[in-house]
Amino acid sequence: MSICLLDLRGKFFVNTTSCNLKNPKKMAKENMNKTSGKEKEEAVKNQAAENEEKVTEEVGDEDVKEDNEEPRQKEEKKKNKKDKKEQKTKELEAKLDELSDKHLRLQAEFDNFRRRTIKEKTDLIKSGGEKVLSEILPVIDDFERAIHSMKEIPDDDAGKQGTLLIYSKFKDFLKQHNVKEIDALHQDFDVDYHEALTKIPAPDEKLKGKVVDVVQKGYTLNDKVIRFAKVVVGE
Repeated sequence: MSICLLDLRGKFFVNTTSCNLKNPKKMAKENMNKTSGKEKEEAVKNQAAENEEKVTEEVGDEDVKEDNEEPRQKEEKKKNKKDKKEQKTKELEAKLDELSDKHLRLQAEFDNFRRRTIKEKTDLIKSGGEKVLSEILPVIDDFERAIHSMKEIPDDDAGKQGTLLIYSKFKDFLKQHNVKEIDALHQDFDVDYHEALTKIPAPDEKLKGKVVDVVQKGYTLNDKVIRFAKVVVGE
């Protein structure tokens, strides 16, 4: 076994195999190819390691981004959901207020309608026979004129007594139905109860602006005037 020392570009390589002194260039070339092959393998390994590190870093960055984005998206979704819920609550509150206002208005209208209906029914019951009672009043006037013309007739006269009896029954009938005579003579003139036919000089200072004569009596039914008193006013 022989050892050969070869100088290849300033480097010595030891060959423990048998020396082939006849072709040293070939041996040097083989040794160089082996060396360059190892260097290439190491370079490839280094490049692969670097690429792997880069990929790992990129994947790590993406994971970090995803980890950062997920809480943000969750927070945004939660916020949007909360905003929608608040908006829905406001809409429902506004609708409730509107319905409550409508309900109160309808209730108030119904109460007014009920009161008005009750009042109309009451007035109708009170003044239901107003027309009939109003048509009886001229008969009462005729009886009063007849009684006035019978002043000179003795009180024991049958005709006079019969007339007074019928007149009294008519007056009781009107009283039972709440028909009352309007007190007008020597009272202050009141347009709510009196109808002035004319004015005359007052016979007394105290009668100025007052009723000095009643031409036709007036009547009320349940405090409602069914006929105004026709009067003469002093001035």
